[in-house]
Amino acid sequence: MARRVFVLLGLCMLGVAPASAQEPVRLGVLTIRSGPIASCGRQMEEGLQFALKERGSTLGGRKVEVFFGDSAGQPAQTRAKTLELVERNRVHVLTGPVAAFEAYAISDYVRQTETPMVISPAAADDITQRKTNPWFVRATMSGSQVTHPLGEYAAKKLGYKRIATISDDFAYGHEHTAGFQRTFEENGGKIVQKLWPPIVTPDYGPYIAQLKTNVDAIYAGFGPTNGQRFLKQYSEFGLKLPVLGMVTTTEESSLKSMGDEALGVITAGTYSAAIDTPTNKKWVQAMRAEYKDDPGYCTIGGYLGVLFIEAGIKGVNGRVEDKAAFMKALRGVQLPDTPQGPIRLDAYGNPIVNVYIRKVERRDGRLMNVVIDTYRDVSQFWKYDPAAFLAAPVYSRDYPPAKNIE
Repeated sequence: MARRVFVLLGLCMLGVAPASAQEPVRLGVLTIRSGPIASCGRQMEEGLQFALKERGSTLGGRKVEVFFGDSAGQPAQTRAKTLELVERNRVHVLTGPVAAFEAYAISDYVRQTETPMVISPAAADDITQRKTNPWFVRATMSGSQVTHPLGEYAAKKLGYKRIATISDDFAYGHEHTAGFQRTFEENGGKIVQKLWPPIVTPDYGPYIAQLKTNVDAIYAGFGPTNGQRFLKQYSEFGLKLPVLGMVTTTEESSLKSMGDEALGVITAGTYSAAIDTPTNKKWVQAMRAEYKDDPGYCTIGGYLGVLFIEAGIKGVNGRVEDKAAFMKALRGVQLPDTPQGPIRLDAYGNPIVNVYIRKVERRDGRLMNVVIDTYRDVSQFWKYDPAAFLAAPVYSRDYPPAKNIE
């Protein structure tokens, strides 16, 4: 006993408190609980809470205390909630947010306060490209990272020549649609129409009525709730053209509420509940038991955020108070076996991951995004030289130029 007291005293004199004597790691979570992408916020929280429950709310030997900030999907409120988490709750690390525009909104403040942050599941391209932040690391993907493969797949394997696109009119929609356009056209296809409904669009009828029908397919790039609404209304219009889309167009949080209108929709993403590996099968079974739902992209985003933070804490032996060392550890995270597959980071803090081409099918009485093809170890820069890629403008409504619009 005396020896243990002596060792503890010695550690304290060196400024190194043992894990049992340290205060909890305070984790700040930026989420969305209302609005058109609130379902993604809910699933992100479920993934995060489940990861913590698995670990007894202890990461790397330290207890974790969680604080939530509901941004309501508004950039100004995102900034306000981030400030509250950092300055009132004094969090050691942040994770989230849900939307791309939220990540852009808080980047400068996170840099100024030197607050380590694991971005997940927000997919804003430029936060790990032209606007890199030394206090950001991402656990999931950039938006165009998964649509680069999908554009090539549509042209090369599906043989499509002409496609019309309709996507949410904000950064996430712009970026993933542009990534699809670029590789589809580089492989011989043509984007002949681009429509941009506002992110809050109760009725897609006026836009669906404008869609060209002399095309091979429609690319529909929506967030979860919007994807559900669009596909239902698309079906009600009686259109039969094949639909391709972004991972969130048939996100599992909305897929459970869809019907036959979703069957056959092909999307690309870094996750599917149907990934056929022992790790994923075990995780899906546990998540179904806990929440009665299939996990999706947003769920795995919350889950991976915790896995990254856990690895970072272990990398500094629990000393998250050393911000620089903790951030360095986060940037060195490698996760060889997660439910979505292996993850390693590039030099910009963005994951190199598998991208799955998924098709909605009915399995065991439920709709699922069944994996029909896999592109392994996909970089956010696809097959392009990073320097040349970064010298070009960020993907947007206007870049790359739409040269084949009719």
